[in-house]
Amino acid sequence: MKNKPELLCPAGSFPSLIAAVENGADAVYLGLQEFSMRALAHNFKLSDLKKVREICNTRGLNKRKVKIYLTLNTIIYDNEIKKIENIIKKVKKDKLADAIICWDLSVIELSKKYKIPFHISTQASIANSESAKFYEKLGAERAVLARELNISQIKQISKTIKTEVFIHGAMCVSVSGRCFTSQFLFNKSANRGECLQPCRRAYTIRDEDNNELVLENNKVMSPKDLCVLPFIEKLKKAGITAFKIEGRNRSPEYVSVVTRVYRKALDKSLTKEEIKESLEELKKVYNRGFSSGFYLGMPTSDDFSSSETGEQKESKKLVGRIEKYWPKAHAVSLKMLAGSLSVGNEIYIIGKQTGIKKMKVESLEFDNKPTKEAKKGQEVGMKLHFEAKKGDEVYIIIRKPK
Repeated sequence: MKNKPELLCPAGSFPSLIAAVENGADAVYLGLQEFSMRALAHNFKLSDLKKVREICNTRGLNKRKVKIYLTLNTIIYDNEIKKIENIIKKVKKDKLADAIICWDLSVIELSKKYKIPFHISTQASIANSESAKFYEKLGAERAVLARELNISQIKQISKTIKTEVFIHGAMCVSVSGRCFTSQFLFNKSANRGECLQPCRRAYTIRDEDNNELVLENNKVMSPKDLCVLPFIEKLKKAGITAFKIEGRNRSPEYVSVVTRVYRKALDKSLTKEEIKESLEELKKVYNRGFSSGFYLGMPTSDDFSSSETGEQKESKKLVGRIEKYWPKAHAVSLKMLAGSLSVGNEIYIIGKQTGIKKMKVESLEFDNKPTKEAKKGQEVGMKLHFEAKKGDEVYIIIRKPK
């Protein structure tokens, strides 16, 4: 029996890291404050990586130890090479990561110099077996393939090198994300991880005589999100080493839900009813609608989003902050910062050590008396079924009307 593909999940912050680890990730990928294709995510300091390693070693689902892949996958300039070398030396010396994700040849050479495994980023646009052989000869352990490949093409390349493909999350209208629109408009380069996503905006087409074209969907550069769940069994048979979830800029609840859904789909063959239920779960968190990408053929106009703010069925709103936690009583003191909170509401509790936890409010107490509602400015007591920390933020879950 072939090994199951590795489930590789995004970690843009500590809460998202814990969400990935506790919900079944086999590995996580994350970036530092520099040299990452998601520079606008919270990201991590080099000094954080020991804590990251501790979390990955101790909090994995079913006691699995979770691997760490560090992304150093931007374009690198001469004046940055010494800093990159110092990072890689430190990572190797203290065993802070299991591999480097990169594509700039300077990072490849430094990874080889310090004998740390490296994976070739999707930025390299590996789309054929000859390219894969080239990087394998350079010493690459794995290739993150170009996103513009169908399943048949992926099967062929997977005979040459261990492969990694994206299975869920944002798609870029440009070739594997190598876009210059943000650079031209705002001097913020996507190839340095600073993309401001102007492609997601609505556009009007106008000629030099001021004639305008009426577009059925003016989000002409905004693809829907990738979602392979309906045909994941086909991908399981394609010889792929790792299934990757996109989302280092997305929320901890997104990471939690998507990781949990795909963990289940990798561990068993889902029934049609289970796929339907899982898709409904995925629709709760941020998405732009779902597309099969290039896997089953070329995308069509139906694969472009028409949404301004996403199509998720749930959102969250900050209402309070935990001021104190009493472990024996499994209770917290909650300072209400905004809005109101009622018994029966569903909430998220999010924190650097807590990760993300979801629960229904079963009881509230104000001035040592039970109350049905907590209001802005009040400090109330609330029971939990898990450990929390002072400073954790409390969000009420808001569902879109049907």
